[in-house]
Amino acid sequence: MKFVRYGEPGREKPGVLDADGAIRALDAHLPDIDAATLGSEAWQQLASLDIQALPKAPPGQRLGPPVGRVGKIVCVGLNYSDHARESGVPVPSEPVLFMKPASSICGPHDNVEIPRDSQKTDWEVELGLVIGRRAKYVDEATALQHLAGYCIVNDVSEREFQLERQGQWDKGKGHDTFAPLGPWLVTPDDIPDPGRLSLWLEVNGKRFQDGNTQNLVFGVAHLISYISRFMTLQPGDIISTGTPAGVGLGLKPPRYLKPGDEMRLGIDGLGTQQQRCVPAGA
Repeated sequence: MKFVRYGEPGREKPGVLDADGAIRALDAHLPDIDAATLGSEAWQQLASLDIQALPKAPPGQRLGPPVGRVGKIVCVGLNYSDHARESGVPVPSEPVLFMKPASSICGPHDNVEIPRDSQKTDWEVELGLVIGRRAKYVDEATALQHLAGYCIVNDVSEREFQLERQGQWDKGKGHDTFAPLGPWLVTPDDIPDPGRLSLWLEVNGKRFQDGNTQNLVFGVAHLISYISRFMTLQPGDIISTGTPAGVGLGLKPPRYLKPGDEMRLGIDGLGTQQQRCVPAGA
């Protein structure tokens, strides 16, 4: 199943896509798609709904992030060997973790802000894991049982803030709009093998990233198990699993985003995103 949240920012309603790709309203069955409802009895019952019998949402709806009230976004750095090479660093021997704040989340087609004084804002298409059940010290064999599904994440990054301004990476990762999510939350039954998904990203119609999750250094189940050793994963949390080669930092010469640029990105089975870059507001 492919779930969405649609409507104005902060007022999104839950929906599900029908066989024709139209949005069907779910608010009579679920107040929202968020930490309180993922994994709940009401969430489980959605699998038995006759989707075609649900009312259609009004046309022309904005799509919001497919998960609301996210607690935390845990990101995995350098998780494709080709991206590690283009970054000039060794492939990690265990996952490199950093965080993005929930305030960086926006919808899949919302504008992305270029921060004030930024010269090096960059793109990163990534497979996102949406946690559906509490995970603490879970083993790899049962890790996937804690998933609600998958989504696209654009891990937008300001490289100067991240790498040249001292301290940890977070200051280059956390600006408003630096985590477009969606368009869909796709349940695991629709993605039988998350380790074989093509993912790509274009800027102004030119493709820069063209990878496959089979090249992940650390796979999906391993990441859930590993991260759960260091922090409890709660329903609605997001794990962003890393990006393949082709980011602006790795080009020769490097190429960074500027106002007016348009990003388009996608992953097999998870849809596409498109964002326009604009100067940061207040």
